[in-house]
Formats: sequence, C-alpha cells, structure tokens
Amino acid sequence: MNRVPPAIIILGQNSLPIAKKISAHFPGSQIYGLIDRTNDTDINFSNFGETLRELFATETPIIGICAAGIIIRTLAPLLSDKRAEPPVLAVAEDGSAVVPLLGGLHGVNDLAREIAAALGVQPAITTTGDIRFRTALLSPPQGYYLANPEDAKTFISNLLAGAKVCLEGAASWLSESNLPLAPDAKLTIRVTEKAIVPTPDCLVYHPQIVAVALTKLSNIEPEIVVSLVQQVLENAGLAPASVAGFFALKEEMGNPALEELANFFKAPVRFFNLSELVELEWVKLTEYNANFEVTAAQIALTAAGANSHLIESDRPISVNCAIALAAQPFDARAIGVSRGKLAIVGTGPGGAQWMSPEVKEILREATDWVGYKFYLDLAGTLRFGQKRHDSDNREEIDRARFALDLAASGKSVAVVSSGDPGIFAMAAAVFEAIDFDAKPEWQGIDIRVAPGISAMQAAAAAIGAPLGHDFCVISLSDILKPWEVIEQRIAAAAAADLVMAFYNPISKQRIWQLGRAIEILLQSRDAKTPVILGRNLGRPGQSVRVCTLGEFQPQDADMRTLVIVGSSQTRIIPRKYGDVWVYTPRRYEK
Repeated sequence: MNRVPPAIIILGQNSLPIAKKISAHFPGSQIYGLIDRTNDTDINFSNFGETLRELFATETPIIGICAAGIIIRTLAPLLSDKRAEPPVLAVAEDGSAVVPLLGGLHGVNDLAREIAAALGVQPAITTTGDIRFRTALLSPPQGYYLANPEDAKTFISNLLAGAKVCLEGAASWLSESNLPLAPDAKLTIRVTEKAIVPTPDCLVYHPQIVAVALTKLSNIEPEIVVSLVQQVLENAGLAPASVAGFFALKEEMGNPALEELANFFKAPVRFFNLSELVELEWVKLTEYNANFEVTAAQIALTAAGANSHLIESDRPISVNCAIALAAQPFDARAIGVSRGKLAIVGTGPGGAQWMSPEVKEILREATDWVGYKFYLDLAGTLRFGQKRHDSDNREEIDRARFALDLAASGKSVAVVSSGDPGIFAMAAAVFEAIDFDAKPEWQGIDIRVAPGISAMQAAAAAIGAPLGHDFCVISLSDILKPWEVIEQRIAAAAAADLVMAFYNPISKQRIWQLGRAIEILLQSRDAKTPVILGRNLGRPGQSVRVCTLGEFQPQDADMRTLVIVGSSQTRIIPRKYGDVWVYTPRRYEK
C-alpha cells in the first residue's frame, strides 16, 4: 500500500545523521533543515512554525528531530479533529527516543515502531491497547475501514478489562495480534465487504476489495451517476467503504461523473487502455446469470487482479457498470494510470519566501517538473522519484507540448515559470498549444494555473507603490509581435497617462528597442517622470534604483531588469538617510 512520505524536520546540523538514517528507511521522504544552521538537506526553511503548520495542514506525516514541547506548542492552535491529524513524532537528536505525539488514528504508533526499529531503540508508546494487543483497533492498516469508531473506545476498554473477542472474517493484522480471541465471546470483530449495521459490541472493518468499473458515461449527469452507483452497491449488499477504486478506459479521462464519484466515495479513479484488459470467457460471465457489459466486466476484473470474481448485481439500464471482488485489499493507486494533471506554476521573482503555499504543494506532489533550467533551479530540490525535464528558454511551445503529452500519459506535471505564469509566461503557451494542436488526449487532462508574484509587483513593493493607480504592462520583445505594434501601444499608454511596466527591455539581440521606447515616452511625458529599475528581484544581487526619464539610458537595463515608468501623477518621497519612496496616488488630478 502506498502512503504519504514523511517530512523530517531538523533544527541543527547535529541532527542530520539521524535524519538521514530515518530518511533511508522511507523512500520519498524529505529532510527539512533550518536555513543558516543546516546544510546538505533536501529543503531549507526559515520559519519553523510556518513550515510545521503547512505540513500538518497538508496531512504530511511529520518527524521532528527536536524537543517534543516545541512541536506541541507549534501545532496546538490547529488541533481540533483527531480523525484529521497526520502522524506527528518527536525523535531525540541522538536517536535514543522516539515519541509518537499525534495521529493515533492514522498509524502514528506503527510509524514510531518502524523508526525505533531503524534506530535500534524502543518506541515510547503509551497507548494501552497498542501495548497489550500489539495492534491499533482505532487505526486499522491501509486497505481497511472502521465503520463504527464511535463504539471503539468502550469496546477497547472492555477488552482491557478482561473481555474476550470473536473474530469473524479474515485479516492477518487481527488474527496475528495479541487480541484475546475466543469463539464464544460476547464481543465480535467482523471483517466484511458487506453493508451491515454495526453494534456497540461488534466492531466492523470493511476491507477495500471492491473494484467498480464504468463505461460510456458521456451523456449522464454526475449526480445521477453517483446515485446509480449507490444503487448498484446497495443491490449487491456492498458497503461503500469497501470500494477500493473506480476504473474506466482512458477515453473517459476527465469525465465529470468520474470526478464526482471520486469526491463522493473518497476513492481514486484509474484508467486503462483497451489493450491492457484481461480476456474473458463467456462462461465466466454467464455463470452469474447477469447481463454484464463485457468491457466493464473486463475492466473490473483487470483492476481486481488474480483470483478476483464478478459479483451478481441488478444494475440500472442507464449505466454500464460491473463490480469485481479482489482476493485481498488492494491499492487502486498502484493500478492503471490516474487522470493526468498539468499545473502551470509561478515561483515568484526568485526568492523561496515569495513562493505561495499552493505552488509549494504542487511542486512537492508533482511527478515531473518541466521548464527552463534557470527557473527549475529556482524551484528547489526534487524529492525522491521526481523527474526534471530542462529545456531552452526559447522553446516555449515545444515545452508546452511535451508537458501536455507527459500529463496525458497519467503523470502529474508542474510547468515552472518565474514570476506569474500568466504574465508573458508559460500559461499562455500551454493554452496556445491546446488551441492549435487540438489533440483529443489532451482534453482529459486536469489543468490548473497557480499564480505567483510577478516581477512588476516585486519591483513596485521594493520601492513603495508606483502601481497604486491605473497601469499597463508591455513586453518590449518583438519576437512574437511586430515592433510597430509595440510602438503604437507605448504611444497610446503614454497618451492615456498610464504607469507602464516594461518586461524584456533589452537583450543581446534587441539592443535598440528600449532606446526607441524612451524616445516615444519623452514626446509626451515630462523628463522628470520617475523610473524604477528592479534587477535580480528576489535573487542574490538584487538592486532597485530610481532615476528620471530624462536620465534613463538603455544601458541601465538588461533582461533581468524590470522597468516601471511613472505617470504624471507618480511622486518621489525623499527619506531621512538618502533613499526614496515612489508611489502613484490613488486619486487622479489633471
């Protein structure tokens, strides 16, 4: 079964050896190190509390190699629902103690045992039931769902008081535990895929062994499909919690009905090519006396794997559906492919502190990063299993096509831009490729754009508020549009008295355009108009300086410079020790 890799937090370099020892035991885990106090870590952070709370909110298991108290105080404001808490542990700097703190319902004690075994120590587990019975009835392993957790506390208390329990159904994690099993006990633990009503003296665990396959959903409303699947499961007497996943052909990828099913049942949707499906013997269908739709039956059996079987179920005529039961609980995420995801993200001008939590999460979860090498370097360090695909900065459309094809194969792809991806960046290139190439397989991709702080915002913030009133943004690059159009726009913006932000002001191939832009501006704008030059924003060597339009020369800028030219209203405020503020008033007075 797959699980979310943990984040290992260290605050000093002395903790790194233990962190690496733990990390080696958990593929995909990342070591987070406090900046300026650690090196050779996967991710650097500057704010311990913010980092810890962000990981907790995204349900990432946390292993803090630090004092337990600092973790507890940091996360205390977020503690409200113990069923939603990820595992959180504290580990001593020398590895001598492993203390589970939070996440009892999500296997924190099992995680503590694994870590302690890797370090050669005993975990500090205090949960009485776990210690005595060597299993956690409140937090079953992946692949099992406890139907009545509200009864579990009293149930476990009765066991601790000496009551015996009868086990009905097969589950090795229960049969191989230290539970006081007896065939004639008053308490019962039942493991079944059937929809039964639990009672206080009977804990019910549903094994996730049900594969639900659907075909030809194009014309059915998502809400109706959910209702129909509920009806199919009810007709078969199956518990919804036993559904391991929903399965379909790749041609259904992106169908809203499947997305609605995934959200409603909290189960993944996976896809197959027709060529991947198992061959069926007609006798295997007819022996159940059911009118199975053949392709749906093939999909269900392919998903459920060896020794699986179709089950009899009255199904609605309006939906092609088949159900197969697997021999054991299975992880649907390891079967077929998921719906491809493509996120176009903006990392901000450069500094990691300007990268949004949304972008950080996308980068962390993506299987593949695609982008210009320099921008990928700014995005940070890859986690275990991720792939990086570099390309030249002038290959935007080819990069977009490559990313779309990668996502269409079931990957989760992050296309990385600096600044904001929708401002002279990769978001437009991706949609341009979709518009003009019109590949059918791209239609099913889950595409999203995650904004970032733009260079013009960073430059403006560094000097005050020059964008405080109406403004426009113009790229001086004439690679994709005629220079005549650029001149017209500069002149029109100057006549409208807009503040202007210039991207791509100059390069080795374009050395005269900025000078011409200055000439056009001086025809209608005062030579004393403030000009802001922001270079390497958010990166080493950042500089922001102010001059006037009359003083401004083309050699003052390069491709890493963002130029903001003020309007007639833009003002400069001298500061006490020689610096200045620049702002454009919110009111306009002519």
